[in-house]
Amino acid sequence: MWQPDPSWVPLRAGGGPATVGLWRTRVQDQDVVVKRLRRPEPDEAAVLGAPDHAGYWRREVEVALDLEAVDGPGLVPAPVLRVEEDDEGATVVTAEVVAEPPPALFVAAGLGRFAGAPFREVGWASRRTLTDRLAMAEARGGWPTLRRTTLADAAEHLWARRTHWLAERAAGPAGRLHGDAVPANFLASRGQDVLTVDWQGFGIGPIGTDLGYYALSAREDFDVLLDAYCGGLTAVGSEADRRQVRIAASVMAVYTVFSRAEWALARIAPGEGALAGKYGHPSVAPHLRALQRQIPRIEALLGSG
Repeated sequence: MWQPDPSWVPLRAGGGPATVGLWRTRVQDQDVVVKRLRRPEPDEAAVLGAPDHAGYWRREVEVALDLEAVDGPGLVPAPVLRVEEDDEGATVVTAEVVAEPPPALFVAAGLGRFAGAPFREVGWASRRTLTDRLAMAEARGGWPTLRRTTLADAAEHLWARRTHWLAERAAGPAGRLHGDAVPANFLASRGQDVLTVDWQGFGIGPIGTDLGYYALSAREDFDVLLDAYCGGLTAVGSEADRRQVRIAASVMAVYTVFSRAEWALARIAPGEGALAGKYGHPSVAPHLRALQRQIPRIEALLGSG
């Protein structure tokens, strides 16, 4: 049975459903990061074993073996030192990068350049990132906890119109997506590019998708990020329309933030006390604040849908 070396230092939790853990260690006088991925169980194979599904367990291995597919412009991968596979899963070893994180507008521009540049199709890229995530939410009954809140009307309308907005989003041009555009995955600048890790969510989809996801955790205003992102698109000659980019980004941001709020509320709802009294709970409040920040996007979808 695979086990991490006792001398390895555990790093932050996170990653996809197949991630076993992340550690820091040294190999031949070089600081490295070790990521362990597990093979899916038989009952998980339909999701984690499908190469085009958002949760595909082996995608980071595929990226490590084909770095050219994600090597700029805009985003570039951290150097991969070794990939080891066995009956239980796979281990990916990359060089550790310690640097000053790049500014948010630099990242947004990099995301735009990455999405707008010509790319090579690969069979292991996610093709339905948001669709797959909403399908998993649907299997859990949609957003039932939000229907018990003051957001009930908005949640009900958006959930009922999800197919419409997924289609509107998909109508725009497609490009490469990092798939997990959060600040922690953008480590440093390399010229005009952003050194990037955690490629488990890599995919091909509507241009603007990464921007919507990134806007949920960046401090900058959405429209300022949109300007930088569209500047990145222009820099690589993309003809993506700003309106299409805004729709793709807004749909990704709104449906993601509602799903996160549902998940957080559902976890604490069974406890004692009224649900409204739990909005300030440490595991819920950040998601509700993030939702409040997206009110302009929410109102735009409600008004147009």
